[in-house]
Amino acid sequence: MSAVTVWHNPRCSTSRKALARLDAAGVTPEIYLYLKENPDAAAITALLAKLGLPASGLLRTKEALAGELGLRGSTDEDAIVAAMVAHPRLIERPVVIGPKGAAIARPLEALDAVL
Repeated sequence: MSAVTVWHNPRCSTSRKALARLDAAGVTPEIYLYLKENPDAAAITALLAKLGLPASGLLRTKEALAGELGLRGSTDEDAIVAAMVAHPRLIERPVVIGPKGAAIARPLEALDAVL
């Protein structure tokens, strides 16, 4: 297993840029394609613990579905996690998990702190 894991969406330019930044640093991460893998509630909760964030901090609020589901501004942790399980596109990306912790790599420089 790699010392660095990236929750990656290949269609996301920021996610691709994060991989390029890691490659330039000589880091070959394990790539977790969360849209295909469909993380369960336990995986998302574990990721939130690594990030030190509430579920709302991992929610992609710009996604129209977040608004449709009434999740923007919500503090209902269980509802947000359940929505992310049902609709993984609601998970903000990219998330980089490294030896020093985890970070949502927005901005990209945020990933440096976890390497």
